[in-house]
Parts: sequence; structure tokens; C-alpha cells
Amino acid sequence: MTDRSMPLEVETERLILRQWRDSDREAFAAMNADPEVMRYFTAPRSRAESDALLDWMRAKWRRDGFGFWVVELKGAGDNPRGLIGFCGLNQADFPKHLLPFVEVGWRVMRWAWGNGYATEAARASLDLGFETLGLAEVVAPPIAGNARSRAVMERLGTRHDPADEFDDPNEAVGSLIRPLVVYRLSCEDWKP
Repeated sequence: MTDRSMPLEVETERLILRQWRDSDREAFAAMNADPEVMRYFTAPRSRAESDALLDWMRAKWRRDGFGFWVVELKGAGDNPRGLIGFCGLNQADFPKHLLPFVEVGWRVMRWAWGNGYATEAARASLDLGFETLGLAEVVAPPIAGNARSRAVMERLGTRHDPADEFDDPNEAVGSLIRPLVVYRLSCEDWKP
């Protein structure tokens, strides 16, 4: 990886990927409180936890020069329905047996599901990760049962490696979110 940074804002055909604003906190907290959206995440559900996650994502950008953008519909302005989630790249700190790696990840509000927004935002993130950051590979470790995220990974052309599957040691045995799978995409295999 190089020491270059990602742009602070990116546009796709339908989306704007941009930096976090304090005005995003309410919509972000609402997304994180939705039980269907959070079905496969151990991430925050309370407002305080959601705010802490937003602050963590901002800090990661400052530290790493890249991270998770807000994903917003074009033309939505300050309309809270404009914020549809987040997507981007993250210098991962878990799981230890795969480190070091950069992951691609996203979360989208339920009302926005089924429109290809996660795939569109992830493609833009991967383009920049390979072209701007010079990444050799990007990895994604979704929950095994999360069919929606796994479908996005497959649309992106990643390959699933069963040898990399593992159980999250931070989750209880038998938990729906304990088994994780791993998808990989090399720079050479990336075909946007």
C-alpha cells in the first residue's frame, strides 16, 4: 500500500460518497437502531454507541487517509433520506489471523435495500482502493448467514475462500453472527 489518501468526496452515477458531518448523527443512529439493518452486526444500537462509531470512523480517516464515507443519494441535499448508509475501506484490526488487510464494508438503511446502492458505492471504493491507494488486495469478512452482503461480494467479483472461514471469538457459541466467511479480491482480478 502507498501513503496516498483517498479523496474526501466521490460521485457515482446515483450517489455521493462524502465525509461525515455532525448533521448525519440522527439519521445514522436511526439506521443503527433498526433491528433488521443490525441483524448481522454487533455494531451500535443506542444513540451514544452510534455517535461513538461515527467519531471512530472520522478518526480512522484522519489516521489512515481513508475509511468509510457517508453514502448519500444525489440531489438529496440536507434531506435526511439522502443519507442511505455508509461504505468504504477500512484498515482492519480484526481478525488477527488475517491481518494485515484492508476491508471493504457497507451498511444501508432498510428503505434503500434492493436498489444496488451498496454495490455501486463498493465499486467506487474498490476502484479508488486499487488505483489511488495501490492496494494489492481487499478482503471482506461478512457474517456467514448474511445473504445480502454475500450477494454484493459476489457481484463485485470477489472469491470466497472456505479455508479462511472462522468463528468470531467475541460472539457466543451458537450466535447467528459468530460464523464469518472471507471474500478476497486482488488488484489483478478487479474488473469494474
